[in-house]
Amino acid sequence: MKNTKKSFSKIGILAAVGIFTGAFTFQAQTHAYVQANTQAHPQAHAQTNTQAHEPSSFHAVTPGDKPVTAPRQIAIVIDDLGNGMKGTEQMLQLPIKLTVAVMPFLPTTKKDAEAAFAKGHDVIVHLPMEPVRGLKSWLGPGAITTDLTDEEIRKRVEGAIADVPHAIGMNNHMGSKATADKRVMRVVLQVCKEKGLFFLDSRTSFKTVVPAVAKELGVFTLHNDVFLDDVYTHNHVMHQIGVLKKFLTKNERCIVIGHVGAPGLYTSGVLKNVIPELKSQATFVRLTQLLPLPTTPTLQGEKKR
Repeated sequence: MKNTKKSFSKIGILAAVGIFTGAFTFQAQTHAYVQANTQAHPQAHAQTNTQAHEPSSFHAVTPGDKPVTAPRQIAIVIDDLGNGMKGTEQMLQLPIKLTVAVMPFLPTTKKDAEAAFAKGHDVIVHLPMEPVRGLKSWLGPGAITTDLTDEEIRKRVEGAIADVPHAIGMNNHMGSKATADKRVMRVVLQVCKEKGLFFLDSRTSFKTVVPAVAKELGVFTLHNDVFLDDVYTHNHVMHQIGVLKKFLTKNERCIVIGHVGAPGLYTSGVLKNVIPELKSQATFVRLTQLLPLPTTPTLQGEKKR
C-alpha cells in the first residue's frame, strides 16, 4: 500500500511539473515580444534597436455586431524600414498597395523611402517615441521622449519629416509612454497639422491620447487594428491572418501592421502566399485611400499614381 501511495505521489509531481513546463513554454512564446523591450538586438545598426516594437494594447480587437456586406478594404503598413533590415526588398516586391513606415536618420532611410515611393506605396515617418519599458538608446537618433521641452520635440519632429523623402503621414515606433502624454502628443500632432501629415496611432498603449488630442487640433488620424508579427514565428503570422479575416467579417476595413527585421522574412512570405485569397475578399489600399477625399491631394509628397 505504501508503494502504491508513493507511485501515485510521483505521478502527481511529474504531472504538475509537466503542466508548469507547458504553461511556461506557452507564456514564453506568446510574450516573445517582451524580449524586444528588455534585450538589445545585435543585428540592429549601432545602438538603434529598430526591431524592437511594442505589442498593441488593442491587439484582440472586438469586431462589430453585424456582418458587413459593403466592399472591404485592407491597409497593410510595414514598419521599421530605414536600417537595411531583413525582408525590406521582399516587402517592397509584394504585388499590392502598401504603406511603408521609414525611420529617420538611419543608413538606408532615404534609399528605402525612395524605393517605396517608386513602387507607388505611401511613405510615412516611423517616428521613434519613448516606451514605458526599454532603453532610450534603442530608439535611435531623434527620438521623442517625455523629458524633452516643447521646443526640442518640435525641432525633432520637423527634422524627422524633412529626413524622410515623400512622407505624407507619421506613426509611432514603440511609444507607449509618449503617446499617453498629452503635452508631447499635442506638439507632435500640431507639427503634423502644419505640415499636412496625418497620424497613424500604432496603439501600443491602452492609455493613448492620440484620438483626443487629434480631435482637439483637427488632425486626421487612423489607428492600427492588428499586429501581424508581434511574435516572430511563421505560425503566429498565419494566426494573425486569421484574425484579420475574422475582423473583416464584421468591419468594412482593417489596418494591419507588419515589420521588416526579425520577423520580416516570415511576414513577407506569408503575405505573398495569402494575397491571392485575400484579394478575393477585400481590396488592398494605401492609408491615404482611407482619409477623407478633399484632404488627400494636399498631403505633403503626394503625387498622382
